[in-house]
Amino acid sequence: MKHRESGPSQRQLRVGEQIRHSIVQTLQRGKFNDELLFEVAPLVTVAEVRTTPDLKQATAYIMPLGLDNAEEIVDALNEAAYYFQKQINQSSNLKFTPRVRFKIDDTFDEAAKIDTILQNIPKYAEDSEEEE
Repeated sequence: MKHRESGPSQRQLRVGEQIRHSIVQTLQRGKFNDELLFEVAPLVTVAEVRTTPDLKQATAYIMPLGLDNAEEIVDALNEAAYYFQKQINQSSNLKFTPRVRFKIDDTFDEAAKIDTILQNIPKYAEDSEEEE
């Protein structure tokens, strides 16, 4: 028996994408009891959904575009997670509906930090050459 790579399986990726589409459609409909979600739903981007290998849990990484209250939005989404799970159940053919939780996607912030560091490398190299 050969060893699997450490990344997600094809099934995890496919189910994650199905869940992402279902969450996006639910956000676009905008039928929420929470006033905050009703207002910001069009401004929330679902970047990725990762599932556990047993497909029982799913983590949706979101980016609230141009909004400063990201933590409040994530809290509101997590409180409405049952509503999203119900929509996922109706739109998918999974045996079990995964438990959904939301987190902020900070990959763009991390990429910006790395980009800034990489742009400053020549500056540091020039400074160290001048000191010698």
